[in-house]
Amino acid sequence: MVINLITFVSPLHPETTVHGCHTILLAELEKYFTLRFIDYRRLSTLCADDFCVVFIATGGVEQLVIQHFEQLPRPTLLLADGMQNSLAAALEVSAWLRIRGIKNEILHGELAGIIKRIFVLHANFKAQRKLAGSRIGVMGLPAPWLVASEVDYLLGKQRWGIQFTDIPLEHIYDYYRQVTDDEVGEACANVATNALACREAAPEDVLKAMRLYRAIRRVVDEEHLNALTLSCFRLQEETGTTGCLALALLNDEGIPAACEGDLQSVFTMLAVQATTGQESFMANPSMVNVRTNEIVFAHCTIGLKLTDRYILRSHFETQASIGIQGLAPTGEVTLVRCGGECLDEYYLGTGVLTENTNYVNLCRTQVRVHLDTPADYFLKNPLGNHHILLPGNHELVINDFFQTNGCRRTR
Repeated sequence: MVINLITFVSPLHPETTVHGCHTILLAELEKYFTLRFIDYRRLSTLCADDFCVVFIATGGVEQLVIQHFEQLPRPTLLLADGMQNSLAAALEVSAWLRIRGIKNEILHGELAGIIKRIFVLHANFKAQRKLAGSRIGVMGLPAPWLVASEVDYLLGKQRWGIQFTDIPLEHIYDYYRQVTDDEVGEACANVATNALACREAAPEDVLKAMRLYRAIRRVVDEEHLNALTLSCFRLQEETGTTGCLALALLNDEGIPAACEGDLQSVFTMLAVQATTGQESFMANPSMVNVRTNEIVFAHCTIGLKLTDRYILRSHFETQASIGIQGLAPTGEVTLVRCGGECLDEYYLGTGVLTENTNYVNLCRTQVRVHLDTPADYFLKNPLGNHHILLPGNHELVINDFFQTNGCRRTR
């Protein structure tokens, strides 16, 4: 792991003396990292994929730092061990940056703590770089009932470096019509064979659903998409099939795929993947019990790899085509949702998935989660409907990632 130390030194301090004064700090860092010293006058030699820390080596560099602030990495990490008035300078620079809305943090204190923090910040940096340049396909228009889940494409790009790309459903219809039943027969047989049961779903429904998957997959490849969200209900009107199976298979392949054209949810799924490396499940909070802090989440699709077993059902709302009733493993889970038009708010919680429920009047996949925190957030201050679930407790890494990027946590 390489750390580019952007070094600021006062003209009053020869560089050789500076290195001598910071021997303990630098020697400890070099046990864990490869240090690459970059004079502040060579900032232009760095690229966006270089992990950088601003090394405040002496006092008296405040003016030098602010003269070059536009070239500094964002968020800005300031390293200062206190020798030669370095911490005093770092405090002044930190305040100047914060007044101008530039997120920054001072790395100072016990060396073990600094090193541990650098590992966390490097993980955040890598996740941010994974997001930067990501292309999210918006296939059709967002569902009209998602009135609080809009994203400003330009603001999203400015904050996260992501690009939302509108793709007309007609593009998918054309490819869907080109796929034959023979082309998908074997894949359908595999999905059906591995299912615990097939209930309302007929063989021709599975064929249609798999043809749709192939059509969407072709668009994903052609458009170089990293994630997508699909206008499921409009698509069902034209093709007679839902996107439930297609989205499940795409998520299994590591392509975050959200329902109903939900822009905030698909970004959340992409961010979760970037920070944890895991796939996730998008669902409706369908029942909330504030006394027991329990919530039933439900939806008609889930990545098959996130289940112990699955049943092929019909889609709940339309009572047609294919829906997935996934039986998810019990255990710890994390709940996330990003919100705001520029994706600068988030909800984050943890809990335990205690059971898979089977209510007849809810979407097919249903899980009951006992939250570790009060469930009244969902009734008093929700960011919206859909929330994202993933196995395991990832609160620390996800929270640190959003905090580092200047997002506001909603509780």
